[in-house]
Amino acid sequence: MSRQSWSVRAVVTVCAVVGVVAGCTASPDAGVDAKPGSKGSRPTAGPTGGGSGPAGGGQPVRGLPGLSSAKVARGELAALKVATERSMSGYSRDSFRHWVGQGDSCDTRELVLQRAGTDVQRDASCKAVSGRWVSAYDGLVITDAKKLDIDHMVPLAAAWRSGAAGWNADKRQQFANDLVRPQLLAVSAATNRGKGDQTPDEWTPPARTFWCTYATAWTNVKSFYGLTVTGPEKSKLGEMLGTCAS
Repeated sequence: MSRQSWSVRAVVTVCAVVGVVAGCTASPDAGVDAKPGSKGSRPTAGPTGGGSGPAGGGQPVRGLPGLSSAKVARGELAALKVATERSMSGYSRDSFRHWVGQGDSCDTRELVLQRAGTDVQRDASCKAVSGRWVSAYDGLVITDAKKLDIDHMVPLAAAWRSGAAGWNADKRQQFANDLVRPQLLAVSAATNRGKGDQTPDEWTPPARTFWCTYATAWTNVKSFYGLTVTGPEKSKLGEMLGTCAS
């Protein structure tokens, strides 16, 4: 399927070392589907190391709430409807209003940064001015929030192709700002741009130790929002869930 190119979405990396994920900070327009990794170019995933995912799968990790167990994720995956991806016709990031105000001068992006990092200090406008974040996708330690982006676990464009095109504006806004489910992750800009709007059969986190959590989170989100998966996507998610300890 041919794809239009979309705007760049920066990625922040979260550390999968010992199953602890820290978020990263994004610039105001972070989270844009990355053009370098947009479907069509199909870049290969980065190098992967050995090791399995967190014990039991999707265990709680810093900055990524709402993860289920691997057992639950496998059940959700089995129940997901398999369908071909829909057209990108009509897609716009503006259809998913994101980084909305959350009170106390903070927006969604800044709250993700605060919960994902350690020793995060904010200014009067709720901007992170210092802190420490670990990128789960590639293990980078980041201390400058400007080098971090907020990744939508299931990219907005990927959601559009798997059912979100039929949603109303309120549901799209909920999806783009979901602080309850494992949908928003602070990651390094480089990995976010490498991921772009790709699905797991086309892009996986360079850190193989994060595969279990990544697949669990992806499946949890698609299941909750009733989104479809393609055959190759479902197969790859099953493989990634196979790296979970139980």
